[in-house]
Amino acid sequence: MFMGEYIHTIDGKGRLIIPVKFRDALGEQFIVTKGLDHCLFVYPRPEWETLEKKLRELPFTQPEVRSFVRFFFSGATECELDKQGRILLPANLRSYAQLEKDLVLVGVSSRVEIWSQTLWTEYSQQAENAYASAAESLVHLGI
Repeated sequence: MFMGEYIHTIDGKGRLIIPVKFRDALGEQFIVTKGLDHCLFVYPRPEWETLEKKLRELPFTQPEVRSFVRFFFSGATECELDKQGRILLPANLRSYAQLEKDLVLVGVSSRVEIWSQTLWTEYSQQAENAYASAAESLVHLGI
């Protein structure tokens, strides 16, 4: 399980150090793709395979399903840690998530999210304001 928030930087070549606490759970090879809210989603291989199976079962005759699946998979890339614990993020993913220098890596249960520090700060402030009402909604769902 992934949890926590880690501030890192990306170098001029697009390399990012993955926090040690995330490395073991991610494994040697993992998948990075376009996430929601202009962040990147990082999945360990077994979690990716489970998600891929679920997405294959969706009704591809629905335009919104096709659109989501295309976008999600077109941005996916397999990453491997180098000897320094870094990965190379492709330019298209850096552009999508507006990653320039300062980043935040966030553990979100079954995945890691990579955020621009600016976007994460903005998102966190909005989420904090809605946190209590979201918790109340979850209670109504039995969580």
